[in-house]
Parts: sequence; structure tokens; C-alpha cells
Amino acid sequence: MARPLQFKIAVVSTVLFALCTNFVCCNNGRRVGDVMDTEFSGFSVPLEHSFEVDDVAKFQVRGALVLKAGREPSVSLTQNQLSEEDRAKLKEVAAVDGLYRIRVPRVFLQADRQTERQMEGYLTAFVRACAMVESHLSDVITLHSDVSGYLIGVSIVTLPGACRGTEVEDEVDLEVFNTTLSILAPVNAPGPETALFLERMEQETEKKGKNPQEQKSFFAKYWYLILGGAIFLMISNSAQPPAGGGSEQS
Repeated sequence: MARPLQFKIAVVSTVLFALCTNFVCCNNGRRVGDVMDTEFSGFSVPLEHSFEVDDVAKFQVRGALVLKAGREPSVSLTQNQLSEEDRAKLKEVAAVDGLYRIRVPRVFLQADRQTERQMEGYLTAFVRACAMVESHLSDVITLHSDVSGYLIGVSIVTLPGACRGTEVEDEVDLEVFNTTLSILAPVNAPGPETALFLERMEQETEKKGKNPQEQKSFFAKYWYLILGGAIFLMISNSAQPPAGGGSEQS
């Protein structure tokens, strides 16, 4: 009896373990929209957008900025497609010359530095909705960071950027974003070329050492002229008779 009971317990334990493992695995998978339910989740930063007819911003998830570990900022972008409802609303906003807005939270662009500073609100940029429509969702998003890699600004432009009233089909041209993402960090100003300056000074010193005539002073260069002039003056003074002198006759 003991062996059958132990065998049954082992079978039941194995089944329970398999069920628990399957449950955990199934709940680990997340879509981009699920990750964006929080302001910051893991290494993903939400990219949100808003386009409203009444011009009151109501942001929703557009995609995610995926941060990568490393000393230099490295960010990739994943985006959702526009739904049929969103495509219709975007064209409606464009018809009344409304705005298309995006925003991202203030974070470090390095994934391994997220614990150094808490998020402090959002950074927002906008373009005309008609430009977004006529560009067929083709835009350039630039992330601006400081020297430490902290996000301090965001900008967006469309390609092309002008509104010409061109007709755009919803189903064909307004489904998928065609985005170019770039990071713009400040460039350190070049410092003085100290090494080059010292090298030139050494070269000048060596050159003067090879030409000792250049190091002589004025008197060292022209001593013979000065000495000859002095001797000439001495001879001229001795050859002249004393002033007012003459011979007496008796």
C-alpha cells in the first residue's frame, strides 16, 4: 500500500507543478500596450500621443522607447498601428487644423541608470495634424539629452512638413508609423591643444640652440663695430691741438 500511495502523491505533485509552471509562463507575455499601463516598466519608456478635435490633450499609448544598457544612450522604438477609429479621428483633427502631440517621461536614456533619479513629469512636442496626415505618418522624433544622458527635451517633425490639402486614404496611408528616431546630446567644446603648443615650443627651443647667433644680444653681435668706433673717437681727440694754445716768443 505504501508504494502505490507514494506513486500517486508523486504523480499529483508533478501535475500540479506543470500547471503552475504553465500558468506563470502564460502570464509573462505582454504586449506593448500592456507594458505602457504604468509610467515606467522595466527598460521600456512609454511614447504617447494625443489628437483631439477640442484641442484638449488626452494622451494614449503610441509605442515604447526601449532603453539599452551601456555608457552611451541607445534607444530603439516599437509602435502600435492606428486603429480605424484613430485614423478617422486624426483626419477629423487635421480638417480643423488641430494639433498632433507626443510626450515622453523624463528619464535617463541608459537602462542601467533608472534608479539614479525619479521621473519628473513629461516632455511634450507637437506638429500640425494635417502635416502628420499628409506625410502618411512619416515623422522624425529627436530625443535631447544632457551630458549625463538625462532626457531634457523631445521634438517632432514630419516629412514633408507642409500642409497642402492632399487627399489621403485611411486604410492605405494611415495605419503604420514610419518614424526615424535620433538622440541629440551636447558636444563638449574642444579644449586647448596643450600638447601641440608644448611640442612647438620645444621645436623653437631646439632651433635656437642650433643657431647660437640668434641668441646673441645686440652688443655681442656688433662688438667689433662698437670697439672700432670708440678707438676712432680716441684718435680723433688726441690729434686735435688744445683749445686757445700757442707758442711764446721771447
